[in-house]
Amino acid sequence: MTTTESSLTADVRNGIDFKVADLSLADYGRRDIELSEQEMPGLMSLRREYAEVQPLKGARVSGSLHMTVQTAVLIETLVSLGAQVRWASCNIFSTQDHAAAAVVVGPHGTPEEPKGVPVFAWKGETLEEYWWAAEQMLTWPDEPANMILDDGGDATMLVLRGAQYEKAGVVPPAEDDDPTEWKVFLELLRKRFETDKDKWTKISESVKGVTEETTTGVLRLYQFAAAGDLAFPAINVNDSVTKSKFDNKYGCRHSLIDGINRGTDVLIGGKKVLVCGYGDVGKGCAESVKGQGARVVVTEIDPINALQALMEGYDVETVEDAIGQADIVITATGNKDIITLEHMKAMKDYAVLGNIGHFDNEIQVAQLERSGATKTNIRPQVDVWTFKDSGKSIILLSEGRLLNLGNATGHPSFVMSNSFSNQVIAQIELWTKNDEYDNEVYRLPKHLDEKVARIHVEALGGKLTKLTKEQAEYIGVDVDGPYKADHYRY
Repeated sequence: MTTTESSLTADVRNGIDFKVADLSLADYGRRDIELSEQEMPGLMSLRREYAEVQPLKGARVSGSLHMTVQTAVLIETLVSLGAQVRWASCNIFSTQDHAAAAVVVGPHGTPEEPKGVPVFAWKGETLEEYWWAAEQMLTWPDEPANMILDDGGDATMLVLRGAQYEKAGVVPPAEDDDPTEWKVFLELLRKRFETDKDKWTKISESVKGVTEETTTGVLRLYQFAAAGDLAFPAINVNDSVTKSKFDNKYGCRHSLIDGINRGTDVLIGGKKVLVCGYGDVGKGCAESVKGQGARVVVTEIDPINALQALMEGYDVETVEDAIGQADIVITATGNKDIITLEHMKAMKDYAVLGNIGHFDNEIQVAQLERSGATKTNIRPQVDVWTFKDSGKSIILLSEGRLLNLGNATGHPSFVMSNSFSNQVIAQIELWTKNDEYDNEVYRLPKHLDEKVARIHVEALGGKLTKLTKEQAEYIGVDVDGPYKADHYRY
């Protein structure tokens, strides 16, 4: 689905506004959603626990998160707990079109008479379409949004930067060397400011809180808070143990090789794989390709993470030393300019390059596009770039964006059940106890983290040992937990 800027208008059926690829995919999406529900015990348990109480009644949740089948289960869980929801994807390639269609139609609607949730997402959006969809997700027909559920911080940034520029009375001009996406972002705000001088201020004042899914978005939240620009409380879902140690590690362990295999079908065993970054995501990536028989090299800035990598048997080198020997290069840092244009020129002929960090600036894709190299599309989200001076080529996955969602379907349902259970609990926490939170960044309490883990242990058939009262007193904890201090590192 491709649209021009002038044709970006929402469709409306049965009073629901939306923009998806094809509503006729809804039946297919519904079958996939029902399968995922069987693998998402955390969300289904929360539905059973809170359905009668309706703790999110009155909440108008604007959600920006990959529009996948698993996210569909999250959305319908929020609705089942009383929330109204509008949704957009947080990545131009990550939407599963059948899931988007199914959410719009809803479990009891039809494509002709949808009864679900407004969704503005389709696979393969342009940057203009992406930011248009983000604005639609935040634009409610009557009262403004009062909760945000974010992944990567784009929705939060749109509201906070928009309000900031409205207060200043001007949207700043883009610089010539600004990234293309930033130019598109500023242009959207500029056009909106011409027609509505306080749109984002009204939303900012209405929002009770935001819950943030991923490392990159959490970094943005802390930056906003440090600058005094965070206008509402935030919960850092990413650093819940049942998110970061499961979604980030085990999810990436599953989905990285899925994306590489679907995108290229190259043999991983025996190849040299360079993994840039050895945080939770990098650990999952390294373990993933090692399990396929790859020879793994890690790059790191942090000596603690580097030592962990060495103790796992990986070599630790710099990009400059390793890039010329790597068959596959994966960035997983959350930072920018990890693989530069010069690095790409130094890669082996037809080496594979991909990113599993949230944004596309870990790899200098913009510089590659301006370099004079020629681009040949092989299949969706798989491009061969050939350098004129050397004649060498590299295979770039998903234009440097999340390859596990662009070339595959992301993390499996069970691991996302952990993450999304935290999201639902965090939304309930901020909505029902809003007066207990200031405009700062918080983490979920440990007992809620353990609650999410307990549900999933039981779902996998695990049996937890029960402390006696004497044992609990001996180590200074309650019989029912929490069992670890907040500073404990799992």
